[in-house]
Amino acid sequence: MTRFRMPALSRLALAGAAALAVVASALTPAATGARAAAADRPEYVALGDSYSAGVFVRPWDDSDGCGRSYRNYPHQVAERFGYQLRDVTCGAAEVVDGILEPQPSDKILGPPTVPPEGGWPELPAQLEALSPDTDFVSVGIGGNSLGFGTILAKCLELGLTQPLKTKPCTDHYTGNGAGAGWLADSFARLDADFGRMMTAIHTAAPHAKVAIVGYPAIVPDNSGCSFLHWNQLGSVKKGDMPWLDGLEKRLNELLHRHAGHQNAAYVDTYGPSVGHGVCQSGEAKWMYGIRDNLTGDGDQTDPPTELCNDIPGTGEACTLVHPNARGLDNQAREVAKVLHHARSTQP
Repeated sequence: MTRFRMPALSRLALAGAAALAVVASALTPAATGARAAAADRPEYVALGDSYSAGVFVRPWDDSDGCGRSYRNYPHQVAERFGYQLRDVTCGAAEVVDGILEPQPSDKILGPPTVPPEGGWPELPAQLEALSPDTDFVSVGIGGNSLGFGTILAKCLELGLTQPLKTKPCTDHYTGNGAGAGWLADSFARLDADFGRMMTAIHTAAPHAKVAIVGYPAIVPDNSGCSFLHWNQLGSVKKGDMPWLDGLEKRLNELLHRHAGHQNAAYVDTYGPSVGHGVCQSGEAKWMYGIRDNLTGDGDQTDPPTELCNDIPGTGEACTLVHPNARGLDNQAREVAKVLHHARSTQP
């Protein structure tokens, strides 16, 4: 959050501080009681990437480049159930560079998208937020490790450079396409890394109920999609959208499988969001497009980078296909259902 420089304390202010110290000492029993009450609340640790952080939904924390929204599902769920929340989700986080190991400065992308001079400081591994006292864990991760951003960028590029093809991205990543081997290797690596991560989570928080959060629907139905509409999928060809949807389903299937193998619950955010993808309009749209207007409360903005300014469209920010405020509310409803069930079955 924004930090303000306090003026030097005058003698009068020092005297006031001394008086406040006396008052504070008189209130110590009450403060101790409040801390004890907080300690009695179940501890909930949220791990994950930008879809869990809720990037670009106001209001967000602008202190470390992770873009955590105060409307994201960790905050909504913690408030609903009275949990003590440790939200260490971060935009651009990966299974390794983010959860298992520190997140490097060059993989912290905001908002704010324009970093401070010198860049954002490296972040500790999210795994360090867990302890034997942790009661609940949610983890929403995998898209960045798979390379979804790289894949989306390739689909945008091919849609512009191969205008005569109806599904150039599908052709690139399937069959004998140039990207097919890379994609297969990415899935294999994610599968192995996700298993290592789940083992590490159970080791660090052995008594916690763990929920793996899947990804919501982006383009389950390409009706309503228009080529070069940047508040949708920009230059991605309509013929490639079924493949993109299938890719997301395949990713969710991997996460669901690990939940079954790792004594964890799976949160399906895809099913309830079908019919609310990026090509819908108005309140039916739960997903930002490539460049879109911000949602949520307040008036925070994200000044665009030079690269963002090169993207056509009139949207306020390069939101790059993330859940909007309604999308975050959908995630919160589904995570709350699963954690409520886990809570009710706790011994």
